[in-house]
Amino acid sequence: MSIVEVFMIGISLSMDAFAVAICKGLNMKKINYIHTVIIALFFGGFQAIMPLIGWLLGKQFQKYIVNIDHWIIFALLAIIGGNMIKEGFSEEGDSCPVSQEKLNLKELTLMAIATSIDALAIGITFAFLKVSILPSVILIGCTTFTLSLIAVFIGNYFGAKYKNKAEIAGGIILILIGTKTLLEHLGFI
Repeated sequence: MSIVEVFMIGISLSMDAFAVAICKGLNMKKINYIHTVIIALFFGGFQAIMPLIGWLLGKQFQKYIVNIDHWIIFALLAIIGGNMIKEGFSEEGDSCPVSQEKLNLKELTLMAIATSIDALAIGITFAFLKVSILPSVILIGCTTFTLSLIAVFIGNYFGAKYKNKAEIAGGIILILIGTKTLLEHLGFI
């Protein structure tokens, strides 16, 4: 597999993380550079680690992961997205504060896992294709890191003006990503 093919895989794997990073940027009143880098590191890191884990697991677990990955993605993104929509409609509008004081690492971890489960399956494929894993995971991780960094800035540009609407839109985006993944794996799309 060529470096260009691995790069294209990295871009396609990072699209879910890109959309979720936009949502994270939507919730920042003012851009917080440290939080932006942490968000990008989480998404890039998980996108790099998951194919490595998949590669290490190899053939024996492929049928189990491929059969349920879409359900896991759907459930995690639906729960997180539903919570964002609920908070966007709340009277207070501050149940998910927009301040830069605190980054919810638990939520960020769940989002990073949810958006990188497909990368786990790709890693299993890499094992069968005898792909050089270290350069591949580094390229995938760096691609996702860069795109996630850009996405936070894009989300922040639009989110500061329309906080509640942005939070609702972010929740809808997460649910749509989960639904799209589910429908693709079930063969409807």
